[in-house]
Amino acid sequence: MTSVYDFSANNASGESVSLSEYKGKVLLIVNVASKCGLTPQYKELSELREKYHDKGFEVLAFPCNQFAGQEPGTEEEICTFAKKNYSVNFPIFSKIEVNGSNVFPLFKYLKEEQKGILGTTSVKWNFTKFLVNKDGIPVKRYSPNDSPSNAEEDIKNLL
Repeated sequence: MTSVYDFSANNASGESVSLSEYKGKVLLIVNVASKCGLTPQYKELSELREKYHDKGFEVLAFPCNQFAGQEPGTEEEICTFAKKNYSVNFPIFSKIEVNGSNVFPLFKYLKEEQKGILGTTSVKWNFTKFLVNKDGIPVKRYSPNDSPSNAEEDIKNLL
């Protein structure tokens, strides 16, 4: 695998989506959760997407229940919650695992390409963010505590 475009993922309706559909866009790929102290980041993610979508930017959200069971709902419940409470305007995919033996292949690739602090590959918590350039190559990793707005300059530079 040489880029995120080599992967597919199921959307929240269970349909397979090739990430090659996002070719030529700058992407921010995020593992999300509805019952996390960081859940309000959904609002900033939506604002970033709204601000730069017409210039070729997209946010891709991947719900994950691996951290303290903070994403227990169904895909339908997750989407309804995100839209109702945070006006989420970006694609939300099916729930995945970001660590362990059942790690979703896209996240395995992202973690290998953009390691965390001290070279760790594991995702520490919900709302870890991976910035991907227009060629589908991960170029930066942001910690869960990094506000999505911290990525804005980097996004602008890649557009």
